[in-house]
Amino acid sequence: MGMTFIEVEIANPATPQKREKVELLVDSGAQYSLIPAPLVKRLGIKPYDRQVFFLANGERVERKIASAEFFFQGKRGPSKIVIGQRGDSALMGIVTLESLGFALDPMRRELKPLKMLLA
Repeated sequence: MGMTFIEVEIANPATPQKREKVELLVDSGAQYSLIPAPLVKRLGIKPYDRQVFFLANGERVERKIASAEFFFQGKRGPSKIVIGQRGDSALMGIVTLESLGFALDPMRRELKPLKMLLA
């Protein structure tokens, strides 16, 4: 199975004009996007909580949580993020994808516009 990487811009919601580009692995199995701590710090994004997560191998880890603004293909969307630690991979999770109005086509490994339902 192939992997899908995308380049997005990330900003602090309080100062969305100050953005940085980052390449993320799109992981439809991850709820939240995982962003490297050095990038989060440069943008001035402050954590507001900690949360426990389970890795694919069953290991339990705790990470800081924050909010960020994402920009991709002319779309803008806010999302909860996990602040990565050394050794963590930078990921785009499903919550962020949906916030931006996209879904991952699992067969073609491409992002497609998400059909938005108001129901």
